[in-house]
Amino acid sequence: MAADTSRFICQSCGAEHRKWVGRCETCGEWNSVTEEAAAKSAPGGLKGKKKGRRLEFETLTGASEPPPRMASGIAELDRVFGGGLVPGSALLLGGDPGIGKSTIALQAAARLSKAGANCVYLSGEEAVDQVRLRARRLGLENAPLGLAAATNVRDIIVSLADQKTDLVVIDSIQTMFLDNLDSAPGTVSQVRGAGQELIRYAKDSGTIVMLIGHVTKDGQIAGPKVLEHMVDTVLYFEGERGHQFRILRAVKNRFGPTDEIGVFEMTDHGLDEVPNPSALFLDRRDADVAGTVVFAGIEGSRPMLMEIQALVAPSALGTPRRAVVGWDSGRLAMVLAVLDTRCGLAMSGHDVYLNVAGGFSIREPAADLAVAAALISSLTAKPLPHDGIVFGEVGLAGEVRPVSQAEARLSEAQKLGFASAIVPTHKNAKGVGSGMGLRAIGELGSLVDLIYGNDGRE
Repeated sequence: MAADTSRFICQSCGAEHRKWVGRCETCGEWNSVTEEAAAKSAPGGLKGKKKGRRLEFETLTGASEPPPRMASGIAELDRVFGGGLVPGSALLLGGDPGIGKSTIALQAAARLSKAGANCVYLSGEEAVDQVRLRARRLGLENAPLGLAAATNVRDIIVSLADQKTDLVVIDSIQTMFLDNLDSAPGTVSQVRGAGQELIRYAKDSGTIVMLIGHVTKDGQIAGPKVLEHMVDTVLYFEGERGHQFRILRAVKNRFGPTDEIGVFEMTDHGLDEVPNPSALFLDRRDADVAGTVVFAGIEGSRPMLMEIQALVAPSALGTPRRAVVGWDSGRLAMVLAVLDTRCGLAMSGHDVYLNVAGGFSIREPAADLAVAAALISSLTAKPLPHDGIVFGEVGLAGEVRPVSQAEARLSEAQKLGFASAIVPTHKNAKGVGSGMGLRAIGELGSLVDLIYGNDGRE
């Protein structure tokens, strides 16, 4: 049998190279290629192994029960999961350092254990005493939760095999290692191998396994991308550390809707749920201020109102500054170009600052019209009514396009006391937003005329 040889793996993308290189040819990352021992394989490939068993195929018409759910006791967390945790599922939770990943995992495990579930919290980064200190700060010291500090996956699976466990939290997957691999913990091979073994344990035993993962400077979970494909649910914690709000977003969910969010507030005693985030994000909006607009957005299945703030000021620089927080900078450049070219507004000689209040991040194109309204309002120093909302998509020709779930957006605004709205023209908009003063516009020039005339309602 031929001797095992070394291989060179990129720790950023997982690409394999025949020799060491300074820069990965696949992802372009520098100094990310490290040497690892090649895995042992049986001679002959599949031919040298025993005969496989025959599979029994079924049809799509077979009756199947919906997956059972286990409520975590945290309503916002259950919303993101799609109604609760599914036994036998594998979850991956990522986020920036200090954002609250370990806190929410410890809170969920403690509440489930208080409800009678057998839960285990395994830490590879902290000692048991450190986890106890955090639990005491969160007021969870009386929860019957099993704690251990371990990094060897083989020891973990052997210890869990002796008991029926409902939930296992691994904090974090980058600290776990398999003793049959020669690479260091946190490398691509170790993260992929440890994740595969823990996911297999979850499927075989029916235990819920929650993996906490570190993220890179680009905001992606560190390690191989294949880890996100292996798990059933991928969650990301978003938010600025300077703000108290945290957004838990599902980017993949085999048992529920994707792009669903849960809103939390970081306090001295942990993460508290925010059942009505629209009211929380708008709690200080009580006057007409130029450059501020309320946007009615949709996050997952939940309508949310957020305040968009813009400041347009004359620039003394040859290249005016563009600063964006909470929105796509490329989309801001597009809206500015449309305002300059299609509407005749001189935006090229001004510094532009755009901010989504509360540390929230908006991803849908329905915010184009609200951003344009905030920019025009700041440029002309003419405020929009503080009890009005704006939503709509802007095209490159200056047209305003309709967006989905307009009725849900208007209903949420009306429930919170808003009386007017600037919306796109839609041929099927009859009966939508009854009880509110609607102003439907079909092109961006109409919005400019509306704000210049300061006529925000019909």
